[in-house]
Amino acid sequence: MLLYSGCFPPPSKARNSRTYQQDRQEFVVYAIVKAGGRQEKVAVGDRIVVDRVPGAPGSTYELRALLLVEDGKVTSDSAALAKVKVTAEVLDHHRGVKIDILKYKNKIGYRRRQGHRSELTAVKVTDIAAGK
Repeated sequence: MLLYSGCFPPPSKARNSRTYQQDRQEFVVYAIVKAGGRQEKVAVGDRIVVDRVPGAPGSTYELRALLLVEDGKVTSDSAALAKVKVTAEVLDHHRGVKIDILKYKNKIGYRRRQGHRSELTAVKVTDIAAGK
């Protein structure tokens, strides 16, 4: 099942690999960001897939931080988080996997078929700047 184009491996496979886990331990700064109604844990260099955001590939996009961990210090105060800037670079736009919606009622010949594909954007986190 292919969720998006081949710019990087799917998160489920990448997160389980040993090299991914070793690389994650080197990061001492990470943030929980809000992206498209969901929350994602990101560090500099992470690639995530979010709902479609404006901007051409190569442009920058700013994500809203909900929590920041820097050298073991956790920041969750909304006034302090307003100064935090999580900058990401737009990698590409693509569509998600097709979802088939079928309605069926027995014995009366009622059948309806509908499909849906989400518009997605792959972004790479380039900087987490904590404003002082």
